[in-house]
Formats: sequence, structure tokens, C-alpha cells
Amino acid sequence: QVQLVESGGGLVQAGGSLRLSCAASGRIFSVYEMAWFRQAPGKEREFVGRIVWLSGKTSYADSIKGRFTISRDNNKNTMYLQMNSLKPEDTAVYYCAAQKGGAPFDSWGPGTQVTVSS
Repeated sequence: QVQLVESGGGLVQAGGSLRLSCAASGRIFSVYEMAWFRQAPGKEREFVGRIVWLSGKTSYADSIKGRFTISRDNNKNTMYLQMNSLKPEDTAVYYCAAQKGGAPFDSWGPGTQVTVSS
């Protein structure tokens, strides 16, 4: 099993930036992909982006493309989400998740709150 813990959330004004971190521990060697999801109040959980752990290849949801960037530091077993040009509609709890190849995302962090004020 892989344990995940997010950090870096907070309150920011529209147009500002935040960087979220997701620290992974446990069976890191089994991880194929990690991803960021978010869930706004009253809405379903939404995919934000993903990164292949070994290669670093990324893909993003259209809603955040060009504003958010996912990266990882293999040595620190940490994934990052750099969020720029934040909008009030980016307000949500942000979760990181991990999956083994061909499997659903089955390891999740507790989430970190991001609030963007207008």
C-alpha cells in the first residue's frame, strides 16, 4: 500500500499562485501513475492532471491546462501541483492519488483545501 499526504493549500486571491505537495511513502516502487483530483462543494470529484512516475509524462484536464503544472521529485517521493492564475472556481479540496499500472487509483491522500477569493 502507498500512503499519501497533501500539503500547501490555503487562501489566495484570484490571479495568485499556490504550490501543492503530495508526499508518498510505503510501496513507492509499485506506483505507475500519480494524479491530482479536486472536489468543490456540492460537486463531484474532478480530475485535474496526472504524471507517470518514472517518465514524468503529464496530462491535464482542459479546465486547468496552461495554468497548472504537475511535476515530481523521485528522490523525495513527492509530487507537486503548481497552480498559477488561480480563479475562484478553482476553490476545492485537492487530493492526490496513486495507481499501479492498469489499475484504478486506489491510494488517496486526505486532501488539502484551496480557497481562491475574488
